[in-house]
Amino acid sequence: MKILRVRRWSAALAALVTTSALAVALGSSPAGAAAGTGTGYLHTSGNKIVDSAGATVRLTGINWFGMETDNRTFHGLWSSNPWKGQIDKMASLGYNALRVPFSNDALKPGAVATGVNDYVNPDLVGNTPLQILDKVIDYAGSKGMRIILDRHRPTSAGQSALWYVGATPESKWINDWKALAQRYAGNTTVIGADLHNEPHAEGTNPAATGACWGCGDTARDWRLAAERAGNAVLSVNPNWLIFVEGVSCPSGGLSNVWDNDPSNDEDCGWWGGNLSRAGQFPVRLSVANRLVYSPHEYATSVYHQAWFDAPDYPANMPAIWDRYWGYLYKQNIAPIMMGEFGTTLQAAVDKVWLQELMKYTGTGVNGMSFTYWSWNPNSGDTGGIAKDDWTTINQDKQDILQPYLIPPVGGGGGNPTPDPTPTPTPGPASCTSSYKTVNSWQGGFQGELTIKNTGGSALDDWTATWSMPSGVTLASAWNATVTTSGTTWTAKGPDWAKNLPAGQSVAIGFTANGPQGQPTGVTCS
Repeated sequence: MKILRVRRWSAALAALVTTSALAVALGSSPAGAAAGTGTGYLHTSGNKIVDSAGATVRLTGINWFGMETDNRTFHGLWSSNPWKGQIDKMASLGYNALRVPFSNDALKPGAVATGVNDYVNPDLVGNTPLQILDKVIDYAGSKGMRIILDRHRPTSAGQSALWYVGATPESKWINDWKALAQRYAGNTTVIGADLHNEPHAEGTNPAATGACWGCGDTARDWRLAAERAGNAVLSVNPNWLIFVEGVSCPSGGLSNVWDNDPSNDEDCGWWGGNLSRAGQFPVRLSVANRLVYSPHEYATSVYHQAWFDAPDYPANMPAIWDRYWGYLYKQNIAPIMMGEFGTTLQAAVDKVWLQELMKYTGTGVNGMSFTYWSWNPNSGDTGGIAKDDWTTINQDKQDILQPYLIPPVGGGGGNPTPDPTPTPTPGPASCTSSYKTVNSWQGGFQGELTIKNTGGSALDDWTATWSMPSGVTLASAWNATVTTSGTTWTAKGPDWAKNLPAGQSVAIGFTANGPQGQPTGVTCS
């Protein structure tokens, strides 16, 4: 079953992301960095997303669409791969967040979810769209994943330039958001609201009818609408992050390309991708440290933009990304979470684009957050990470994304009760270790080294040291601060989790470049 995601890009028209018994965290930023998706609710600090303890979190997630369509629930529930199996696979690949598109139609009383294979997914039979969403949230949370809700369409009929249409006025949009914020209040798996998907230009200037940024027209100024909706959400659930996308053309209208006057031609980008005026006209929220800007970015399989033909491609791309949205991150104004980016990867230029875009986001936990479009294979303009059987993985795409993924750790969602810490019995320090390769790809791999304190007392300021084969270099790590010197790797407990109690374990996860190899000569103290 193929679904073509219909997109109309205004730039095209203009010229047209093994739990440890001890929850320790990464140490690669001054404030620390969180294992997986951290603990508690998330908030912002400058250009970082941080958890309830102030540790930096990088969301490296994926989109799973369908709830915005006539099916009113996740696509692929018709396949032979059970819904839990699909989430298991996402988490095992390293996706620590799930962006869930929906339309307001799916929230209506009496809404019916269709396209569910009742043999494969008998536990979903008779469930409403919201009940299925509840189950996905609960299970994803048990895997340590976080959920971002994305109001993708005002109705299941399709995208809209503005955040409202006749069938779904602004009041309905805001009230539905408040209802969702209330429904999931206290559930730390659900971290926030992507208020409206891909606001964009319509009409030819000066007769603009689409979403503008900073124009002051309350009927069209997306920045002002985002403030109204964001503040309404925060009045119900002040713990949520508010994700705000860009527009396409800041004026809200398309340039007249037939007037032969270049001075009137506006600099337009992808739908939802142009945040060039957010610095001058920032979104102002009633609760501090809740704003995340969320641009979209695509390759030639969506539309062949002029910049793909530049003689200096791809060296020209960082400046383009800087201009549209990257400056917000680089100037420490706000975090960036790329809500959508993707490609079929059928063209060589697209492979280069994806490689360069991922480099631009940065490596490790301090890089920009993102949710790739998409898990679904039935996205007509990008395809998916999953292939048509909803089980097999498109390894070419995954190999490019893999080094940037921060896998989820533990059951991170909801409000779990911590395991009681056993009273240690004094005794000599000793430990055991075990290792497993979690994943591998061309040129790199993901490993997990588990250290268990088998002594009778806690290991204070614990340290583990081991050797890796020559040629293996560290890319990222979590659950410890890991450094290298030649072939010697050293892991230390971060400031907020320096001690490893007797009988407790810590699973040190890492990704590495080079030939696959195992740690040898593991010692701890």
